[in-house]
Amino acid sequence: MSQLHDLKEALSGATIAFDLDGTLVDTAPDLVGALNAILAQEALPPLPFDDVRLMVGRGARALLERGFAAAGSPLDAERAPPLVQRFIDHYLTRIADESAPFPGVVEVLTQLKIAGAKLVVCTNKLTNLSVALLDAVELTPFFDAVIGADSAPAAKPDGRHVAAAIAAVGGDPARAVMVGDSINDALGAKNAGVPSVMVSFGYTEEPVDTLGGDLVIHSFLDVPKACISLLASCPAPNTRL
Repeated sequence: MSQLHDLKEALSGATIAFDLDGTLVDTAPDLVGALNAILAQEALPPLPFDDVRLMVGRGARALLERGFAAAGSPLDAERAPPLVQRFIDHYLTRIADESAPFPGVVEVLTQLKIAGAKLVVCTNKLTNLSVALLDAVELTPFFDAVIGADSAPAAKPDGRHVAAAIAAVGGDPARAVMVGDSINDALGAKNAGVPSVMVSFGYTEEPVDTLGGDLVIHSFLDVPKACISLLASCPAPNTRL
C-alpha cells in the first residue's frame, strides 16, 4: 500500500491539535526583538537572545513579566497592561520578519490534510496574533480553526483549552492528539485526556523528555508516524456511513 493510503487509513477523521510558537513556527527572533524594543523604550538593557528564547510560548504577558524581571525591573499589576498592549502593537508590525515554519512543517501539514485529519491550532498566543502569524507564514489554509488562549475557557495547561480546540473542529477527544513543545502542552493534553507528542526543537526550559508527553520526536517529519502510533488503540471512524 502507498504511504498516502496508509495515512488515510490511520488518520482520516482524527483530530491533531498543534501548539504554535516553538512547534509549528520558530517565532523567537521576532518575539525577542519586540521584547527588547519595549525594554529600550523603558530605558532598560536588551536581553540576550539565548536567555529569552526559552521564555517564549506562554503568552505575551508572561513573556513581558519574565523579560522585565530579567532586566531588573519587575512589572506590577498597574504597569503590566499598557506595556503588554505596546508589546502586542509593536510585535504585529514585525510578526514574521524573521519567523518561519520549522523544517518539514509544510510537507507534513499537506500530508495530514490530504489524509483527512482535522487540524487545529491550540496556542496560548492570543487568537488575533496567531491568525496574523499564520497568515504571514502562509499556514492558515491548513487549519480548520485557531483557538488562542482568549478563545478558550482557560489557557493551557488547563485541559479545557485542548478540549475546546478539538470541539471547534468537530473532533472526538478519543481520536485526537496534541503536538507541542512545552510543559503547558503536555499537561494540557493530559488534563484533557488526550495523548501528546513533544518536539525537541521548541521552547522549553525543562528537558523535553521530562515533560510527561507520550512521545518525543526530533524532526517535524516524524509527526505523522507518532500520531499514528498514539491513535493505534483508538477506534477508527466508520468510513462506510
